[in-house]
Amino acid sequence: MERIQKYIARCGVTSRRKAEELVKQGRVRVNGNIIKEIVMVDPQKDIVEVDGKIIKPEENKVYIMLNKPVGYVTTVKDDRGRKTVLDLVNVKERIYPVGRLDYDTSGLLLLTNDGDFAYKLMHPSKEVDKVYIAEIEGIPTQDELEKFRKGLRIEDYITSPAKIDILKIKGKNSIVKIVIHEGKNRQVRKMCEKIGHKVVRLKRIQIGNIKLGDLKLGQWRYLTKEEIDWVKKL
Repeated sequence: MERIQKYIARCGVTSRRKAEELVKQGRVRVNGNIIKEIVMVDPQKDIVEVDGKIIKPEENKVYIMLNKPVGYVTTVKDDRGRKTVLDLVNVKERIYPVGRLDYDTSGLLLLTNDGDFAYKLMHPSKEVDKVYIAEIEGIPTQDELEKFRKGLRIEDYITSPAKIDILKIKGKNSIVKIVIHEGKNRQVRKMCEKIGHKVVRLKRIQIGNIKLGDLKLGQWRYLTKEEIDWVKKL
């Protein structure tokens, strides 16, 4: 027996967190009955459907790195008809993004059909570092940089301690390197705005030990055994 959201993730439909949302939205059936709360299922006996389609575990696990361009949404499907990151990756397995990158942010995005792999990378307790390069308006003062590092109140939460360093000055703007381990919606942009320096461009270059490297914009590749093993040991 296993929890329904874990089974859905193991079938390569979406992450556990998103699977919980599908259940609450009434889009999941077990043995023909719509469920709206988390239940246990028996993979050997129960028939599970998502949006009217019977789902089964993916036999072949795949782990992919994409250099996401600006202008793509980090979802499997988009209700507004925008291009999604799956339009860039051509594999026969049904995969989904691990976490998110904003529509107007580029860089490293991981995709998989392995629910446990995604869970380890996304769970807050793992505190996996995410590294970004940002061009921001103006030049932050030391006081502003320290506030950023110590944590900022953003809407209804306070950010965890983070890292920010100025790499170079570009005219009136700055190029900075930012390291956070959280993944709130548009968090890096909101943090920069909080200290008075709006983001002009943003790119993620690293997640934990996995680096974007020289992968070209819009291109993808399979993760190496070393990269996969590092995640599985988290």
